[in-house]
Amino acid sequence: MGTIAVVGNPRPRSRTRAAAELVVERLTGAPPDVVVDVVDLGPGLLGWGDPAVGEAVQALRAAEVAVIASPTYKATYTGLLKLFLDQIGTGDLAGVVAVPLMLGGGPTHALAPELLLKPVLVELGATTPTRGLYLVEKSWDDPAALEPWLATAAAQVAAARRG
Repeated sequence: MGTIAVVGNPRPRSRTRAAAELVVERLTGAPPDVVVDVVDLGPGLLGWGDPAVGEAVQALRAAEVAVIASPTYKATYTGLLKLFLDQIGTGDLAGVVAVPLMLGGGPTHALAPELLLKPVLVELGATTPTRGLYLVEKSWDDPAALEPWLATAAAQVAAARRG
């Protein structure tokens, strides 16, 4: 069991990925053991039984802590991330502590991780002990943007890991 960042940005090696990796590191004290840049899975996401998709899903199922990240598209998470999450059965993420993370252009959609991404993770069985994190793209790596959330979230994730 380890940590994973799952990134649903259509751009490979995006700011969303960098933010997800940073959040894992700040929550756990170490970089993620696995990073799934969903865009790299390509057309295998459109069907069932693709080996690379299966490996990525298995890595998520086996994780202790997962940051699930997406840019904000049309006020919600990307269709790319939806295709990946559709590969996971209801309840299959039992035992995974998941943190929903979204990046956007401004504060307008700040509730999107909490209202749209978190319920999907709960449906898949994950424990989501923190409120969803929304970061503005232009300042996602500014400590002032992350520190207030971390002050509470780090303890919540640590408690969920112990429990």
